[in-house]
Amino acid sequence: MKNKKIKMKYLHIIIIILGSIFVSIPIFHENLWFDESYTVGIVSKSFSDIWTIGSNDVHPIIYYWFLHIFYLIFCSNIYIYRFLSMIPIVILSILGYTHIRKDFGEKTGIFFSFLVLFLPISSVYSGEIRMYTWAMLVVSIMSIYGYRIYQQVYSKKEEYKVRIRNWTIFTIFSLASCYIHYYGLAAASVINVILLIYLIVQSVKKYKQDKKSKIFTMDLKYFTISAIVQILLYLPWFDIAVLKQIQGLSNGFWIPKPSPEIFLQIFNFQFTGDLDNLYISKTVATVFGAIISCYTIYCIIRTLINKKKTEDTSSNKAGIWAIAIYFIVMLCILIISIKKPILYARYFLNLTGLFIFFLAFFMAKSGRKVLTYIVSILIVSVSIVINYKVISMNYDASNSKPLSYIKQDIQQEDMILFDNRGSGFVISMQLIDNKNCFYDKEQWNVDEAYKAFGNDMLIIHTLEELEEYKGRIWLVSSDDYSIYNEFVEIFGQEKIYLIKKDEFEIKYHNYRYTITLIEKTI
Repeated sequence: MKNKKIKMKYLHIIIIILGSIFVSIPIFHENLWFDESYTVGIVSKSFSDIWTIGSNDVHPIIYYWFLHIFYLIFCSNIYIYRFLSMIPIVILSILGYTHIRKDFGEKTGIFFSFLVLFLPISSVYSGEIRMYTWAMLVVSIMSIYGYRIYQQVYSKKEEYKVRIRNWTIFTIFSLASCYIHYYGLAAASVINVILLIYLIVQSVKKYKQDKKSKIFTMDLKYFTISAIVQILLYLPWFDIAVLKQIQGLSNGFWIPKPSPEIFLQIFNFQFTGDLDNLYISKTVATVFGAIISCYTIYCIIRTLINKKKTEDTSSNKAGIWAIAIYFIVMLCILIISIKKPILYARYFLNLTGLFIFFLAFFMAKSGRKVLTYIVSILIVSVSIVINYKVISMNYDASNSKPLSYIKQDIQQEDMILFDNRGSGFVISMQLIDNKNCFYDKEQWNVDEAYKAFGNDMLIIHTLEELEEYKGRIWLVSSDDYSIYNEFVEIFGQEKIYLIKKDEFEIKYHNYRYTITLIEKTI
């Protein structure tokens, strides 16, 4: 028995090491897409500027502050930023060994670490220069310690120091969840409310059993302190940003109203991380997710049957609550989205740790060995295919061509002008020493938020605002040279000299670039 436990520990460590290598393979590149370019831009600002600019964006700022520390040490380094997005996935897998294994058993810990590292969603997002992997980590840690608090209530085994530690860590990561993403805020709110209701119910129940017992128990006091600390530290952000940012989310042209298609996308996304079918077809993704879901449901049914037959006293509450919290948060978001659409698949990465724990808990509890091996092989196989596609996309030679095309002819005084297409922002953030001009033709009303891009970026809403400008301008978009045609139409062919133009299709996020170099006279 002892030898078996030692072998399981070694197996667990091997899974973490191999999985960490696996998810790190796609991250060593310098390509950017729109959201990543925003991150690279804003983290180069000061802490106070990040607070101000971030309050006009659609996400909280703790992730940007965190990256800004590394900016101060290493300057703007895309490799460092990508590496820092991979780290939380590895840490979460290690929590399978240090926390999940301790709280829920060896098998659950191994399955948790395995799924964290080998579900395809981790390969897709391991190098994304965004807050999502960190959000997944902090929400998971908050949930782990929330459940530990649930277990410690009225337990004589828990020492005073352990209680304090659990509440302290829970409070820190609950607040971090609120400051990293609004889905993190939703998760923290749901868990805090559930914890409060449970503590009140248990206090009343104990008081009814023994009138001498205190109605305001130790853990209820700790909760009150925790809640006050969280509210006070979150109030400054709530006051300056939350309402404005929620409004910004609701006006986002990229967030459609809830529909069956959205829910299918969310379902597929949790298993594959493929939002736009870049790496795997929708049909294959759906079948893959359905197989894992059916196997998990089978494991749940076996768990309930075995519990009834053997009078098993072990609790299934952790697994049930993990998925319950997931769906409660989804329900809250859905209710809001009926009026203001904020239901978006990628944002559920905040809750992926809970989702993975739910799968791991019941697979470990009642999974059949042969079926578990088959499902695990399927997961690794699909993950290898998707990781290969991600690697091919990230390291494709075409990705460097648009920037190289500009760099071979760019001069210090040239302006880079781009419209509301993502490709222009990417070029902007890779050439920050040149004058940057955002042509907000579609009136996005993002002037304050987009101060993240470039140094003293100029924002215009009509080309007429450049009437007095004289010099060379690089026009970057993804359509068929519409900005160039508009320049000619407004200012006349005699004032717009075409130097060169070309278009590029790159593999990274399937971006298209149309680049035109003109010289404008007055």
